[in-house]
Amino acid sequence: MEHATEQRGDERSSGRAKLEWVHDRMPLLARLRDRYRAEKPFSGQRLSMSLHLEAKTAALAELLADGGAVVSITSSNPLSAQDDVAAALSERGVEVHARRGLDDVEFDRLQHRVLDIEPTLILDDGGELLSRLVTSRKSLAGGVRGGAEETTTGVTRIRALARDGRLPFAMIAVNDAAMKHLFDNRYGTGQSTWEGIMRACNTTVAGAQVVVAGYGYCGRGVAERARGLGAQVIVTEVDAVRANEAVMDGNRVMPMRDAVRTADFVVTTTGCRDVVRAEHLRLMKDGVVLANAGHFNVEVDVAWLEAQAVRRRPGRTPDVVGYTLADGRTRWVVAEGRLVNLAAGDGHPVEIMDMTFALQALSLEGLAKAVRPPGLYPVDGDIDRWVAQARLEAIGVAIDHLNRAQMRYLNSWDIA
Repeated sequence: MEHATEQRGDERSSGRAKLEWVHDRMPLLARLRDRYRAEKPFSGQRLSMSLHLEAKTAALAELLADGGAVVSITSSNPLSAQDDVAAALSERGVEVHARRGLDDVEFDRLQHRVLDIEPTLILDDGGELLSRLVTSRKSLAGGVRGGAEETTTGVTRIRALARDGRLPFAMIAVNDAAMKHLFDNRYGTGQSTWEGIMRACNTTVAGAQVVVAGYGYCGRGVAERARGLGAQVIVTEVDAVRANEAVMDGNRVMPMRDAVRTADFVVTTTGCRDVVRAEHLRLMKDGVVLANAGHFNVEVDVAWLEAQAVRRRPGRTPDVVGYTLADGRTRWVVAEGRLVNLAAGDGHPVEIMDMTFALQALSLEGLAKAVRPPGLYPVDGDIDRWVAQARLEAIGVAIDHLNRAQMRYLNSWDIA
């Protein structure tokens, strides 16, 4: 018992240090915190959160609690919770239901636990809470004013629910805001994906053949950072427009079946399922590293590897497992095919998440102030502009402004 108590104390100390680190590097949340502590815009609101529970997310949960909300949080991925951060956050007025390494049953149970507060607002990542509120917890949906969703995958799910007439309340598509997808999805995913892979594998990227599946904003970021590290990049796509863009950005483009034959790394970023299948896994060379930067662990067929492997080999860290097939070749899988930047790393850089979480907080504040009819809504343009300007001020960058004559010129059909 003494050892367990001491261990929990060490976890809290480590978690506190991580929280202090991000607090010093999130100036937008700091500005909001000063106002929220004074105005309490979330007073009377109960907020259920399902996000990757690491230090930056914990800072957002603290901010919303400082604004008067009752906050209950869990992790949106079984491998993305950081136990030391969870321990530290639980000391700061936030109800925490998260632990790293959950099985599917326990993961689902904790998703339900955060809904037990009967939320008036939700903050979702991948649609985990929303999917439960329209299925097994429908009785709670009527009390929800609305929520915010920050991922491409989650927004796709919401659009499908709205199309089928099953979206029970207002949801804000934070992912679609310019200050989110242009920076979080591209620069955040690009850097954090390679950080997770390199931390887990400690192998050279320079000169390697890297296959990136998907060329949306996340795929562009992963490919760009791979090129920056000296890799030779091949992109696979199903969209002709994006494939053209990938070619013009200097990548080779080809079908997955051709791309994987020489690959040293394969990174999926599509948000779709069955991207790397048995037919592709059979063709890969010995030692290839497989990682997924899409939201769910359905892009790489790890189950096929589990079934076909004649040997399961431990990697240099617990985050890497090798599957040796009957032909003697091994395929190395990082983080069980789950979201590699959070399962094997710390997620996006802190400055990136400062912008994304400011969008989240301000969008939720709007829902707390005024109820909207059910539907999927964009982030208010004024919020996007506030985040953009506040970010520039935080890094000491000034920009020009249009004068009256310029504004008249740009808003007139008569250019004489």
